[in-house]
Amino acid sequence: MTESYRSGFISIIGRPNVGKSTFMNRVIGQKIAIMSDKPQTTRNKIQGVLTEEQSQMIFIDTPGIHKPKHKLGDFMVKSSMNTLNEVDLILFMINAQEGYGKGDEFIIERLKSVSNPVILVINKIDEVHPDQLLPMIEFYKEQIDFEEIVPISALNGNNVDRLVDVMRGYLPEGPQFYPEDQITDHPERFIISEFIRERVLHHTREEIPHSIAVVIDSIKGRDDSEIIDVQATIIVERKSQKGIIIGKQGKMLKQLGTEARQEIERMLGSKVYLELWVKVQKDWRNHMHQLREYGYRDDEY
Repeated sequence: MTESYRSGFISIIGRPNVGKSTFMNRVIGQKIAIMSDKPQTTRNKIQGVLTEEQSQMIFIDTPGIHKPKHKLGDFMVKSSMNTLNEVDLILFMINAQEGYGKGDEFIIERLKSVSNPVILVINKIDEVHPDQLLPMIEFYKEQIDFEEIVPISALNGNNVDRLVDVMRGYLPEGPQFYPEDQITDHPERFIISEFIRERVLHHTREEIPHSIAVVIDSIKGRDDSEIIDVQATIIVERKSQKGIIIGKQGKMLKQLGTEARQEIERMLGSKVYLELWVKVQKDWRNHMHQLREYGYRDDEY
């Protein structure tokens, strides 16, 4: 008798910068979520799809839980918490390097009222001494009754295969929701904008990373060649930020464009000509019509 097919939706939830996107990219085997050492990198729920012979896992990488300072922050936290009752399994990820914080406390309080199974994932174990793990596990066991506790290193891949095996056991019997070769439900336009935003995050500091949005103006293939033309606008809140992103004699913008273009070419498998502009849109994170225009949609607003 053949084993029944299992499929389900898995939410990855946790404080900012615990490694949720790194984990998902590791499991999927391809980069679909941007990674940065700056907190609150992920702004939208990103679905990654892992299809195996007898199962399909659909991952929802949610924005990190944090205290909102503007409407965009409200959107991000609401987006994370709304997934808890819409999935088959929840991964609550913590950073082994960081102590228990208010963000963890807030998440655990919400998890207490959730009926879905919850697995505690302790990430970045390669950055702490093994002796620190046992007290950490015991502490979290006292907070809530987790189905499983699995320590991993998403960056190095330590114990990730075991975690995938554990997750598979909690999936219900179900259909294959996505084709075998599909790894995300986001359109290319969204992923391209995220690649550009990632390069800005990488090269800027302080407030700039969180006050930018990227809008793809057009993606067109050339009739006479395999080159794809991409035009995009980086939105900032202040004129001074525009100057920083453009850089002296346009040097910064050129570097951002070169690095983003290389990522886009790897994804599309084609040569890309990328044009970038920078536009000031004052206080866009607090205006709902602009949030929606830049892709942050929430039906409850």
